[in-house]
Amino acid sequence: MAEERSKPDYELEGVLEVREPEQFRAVGDPTRQRIISLLSEKAATTSQLAGALGQSKGSIGHHLKVLESAGLIRVVRTRQVRAITEKYYGRTARLFEFLDAEGKLPKEPAFHLFREAMNEYAVPEDASGQFKDVVTLAHARIPEDRAQEFAERVWRMVEEFRELDSVPGEKVYGFIAGVYLTDLPELPGERAE
Repeated sequence: MAEERSKPDYELEGVLEVREPEQFRAVGDPTRQRIISLLSEKAATTSQLAGALGQSKGSIGHHLKVLESAGLIRVVRTRQVRAITEKYYGRTARLFEFLDAEGKLPKEPAFHLFREAMNEYAVPEDASGQFKDVVTLAHARIPEDRAQEFAERVWRMVEEFRELDSVPGEKVYGFIAGVYLTDLPELPGERAE
């Protein structure tokens, strides 16, 4: 599983493998998830993040320390404002790849991404708009190679969505998708009489 956004206004690494329990705990908080998402657009100060998220600078400062300690964000530049050095924070990588100690995809971050999507989902106030949400869950009993083919097609769509140019002042849309193995059993066939 991976989580990424494109084109922030600062330099950053391509991929960070997220494996440490401290990192998983850091991204488990909804406010920290929102901070990471906002920093994928551009670097921001504690004050800017506090204003955007409607929280106190002290609370945001705490969340920034947790994320920085976990290696998920860093100070990407500073600016002198009177006698104070203002810090701008950014992500450490464009892509966070969540892996367990054996290098495999753990279930918890997948749940985390779907939970984050549910938390940020906004029902439009004006139903007269042209955009109509597309949200569905589908299952197919197919061979593994077909599932892999669909997963690769989904990934290409994610990459295309991620590369769209950000338009200041526009609404933010989310894209979450996945092809995953389920534990759904097969129904027994009819008995011959």
